[in-house]
Amino acid sequence: MSRAEQPSRRTVLAAAVAAAVVSGPGPAVAATASATEAADSDSAPSRMVDNHAWTTYDDWCRGTAQGTRAVAGPRPGLAIAAALGSVDYTDPHTQKTAAWEYATWTSPVHRLSVPATETIASWNAHTPAGTWLQVELHGTYSDGTDTPWYVMGRWAAGDQDIKRTSVDDQTDGKSTIWTDTFAIDDATTGLRLASYRLRLTLYRKPGTKLTPTVWRLGAMGSDIPDRFTVPASTPGLVRELTVPRYSQEIHTGQYPEYDNGGEAWCSPTSSQMIIEYWGGRLTPEQLAWVDPAFADPQVDNAARFTYDHQYQGCGNWPFNAAYAATYKDLQGVVTRLGSLGDLETLIAAGIPAITSQSFLSSELTGAGYGTAGHLMTVIGFTADGDVIANDPFSPSDPAVRRVYDRREFENIWLRTKRYNASGKLSSGTGGVCYLYFPAHPTARQRTALAAVGVR
Repeated sequence: MSRAEQPSRRTVLAAAVAAAVVSGPGPAVAATASATEAADSDSAPSRMVDNHAWTTYDDWCRGTAQGTRAVAGPRPGLAIAAALGSVDYTDPHTQKTAAWEYATWTSPVHRLSVPATETIASWNAHTPAGTWLQVELHGTYSDGTDTPWYVMGRWAAGDQDIKRTSVDDQTDGKSTIWTDTFAIDDATTGLRLASYRLRLTLYRKPGTKLTPTVWRLGAMGSDIPDRFTVPASTPGLVRELTVPRYSQEIHTGQYPEYDNGGEAWCSPTSSQMIIEYWGGRLTPEQLAWVDPAFADPQVDNAARFTYDHQYQGCGNWPFNAAYAATYKDLQGVVTRLGSLGDLETLIAAGIPAITSQSFLSSELTGAGYGTAGHLMTVIGFTADGDVIANDPFSPSDPAVRRVYDRREFENIWLRTKRYNASGKLSSGTGGVCYLYFPAHPTARQRTALAAVGVR
């Protein structure tokens, strides 16, 4: 479990919460209409998710470059060509001020096919020591007005130069950044994000030739209607992928500076399972910092290098996707899916997925716990259509494999409204999912990803 769904982090369903903070710096298609109790199915949009990314050499050439250059090759990217100048950055978590050379790249405007109540950016990059990057979003609302430039993350693969961080207290009275999520403050007004641009700022130590290299930059915009329940999908696949099993619970109490292990580490533990499924491995030298008495030190490593120092936790969704992409030849994105049929499409192509959900203990048979927000890995489906999950909230590694009732799992994952243990109205994730997959997918994998709206 994690604090991923606490209101202090995000609204998840912006229509359910009006937020105000102080301003500051046969494959199933992913977008499937679902029944809702706040808007009937006849009025629900037929498509709810738009996931767009810039990944190719031509993509990088089409943006506005100021001191950056497109890099050709088998994995095209963006790098610093000649710095525009130098700027001082005071790290809010260390209070240290340092000068950094910088260069920028601004994407073309992307007009959302689904005017969005929420938007989440994702990026994949290599940031050698002495470099880091910032991702910002600037949008236009459906009423024709513009958002500010919002910081979606300040990120480095390591933690010696800066402390990777989200930025709180960003709002313009119409929308707010909740850690990693842009959200319309009151979706009931009909206001939506109609289009956006993303801006990358790449930083390096002055006087060096170092550079970050960014391979993927994009965002997922969505408009998920209020719903306590979703339609049941029809089972269509029997398959189980062989994914490593790691328990978050055996790490309880480890590294308080990275949120103390245990239930706070569901996101990095799930990430590490899929990273290793794809062959990602760490060397003994990379793990040497971990106490040798700790089992599965790679999970401790994942927690450290997904940790968001502002959020004070490991549940920042884009930071987990970016961490996965630090492993050789892997990509990571955050998206939303529309049904278990979408997950079947991915599993059939050999692609497991990490899902985010919240539920009472009575709502998921066999879980044995309730949670305000928890990540687990979907690895397959039984002959009855039930979900096979590697659930890190387990007492040991062997106990991680679980089978959950299809109907129960689908509903707790895809809904956007629920009642919590106190009987109060709360939010759900609306189908949030991390997808990690090869930098060079097979034809079958590309087809499956395209079917769920990811390229």
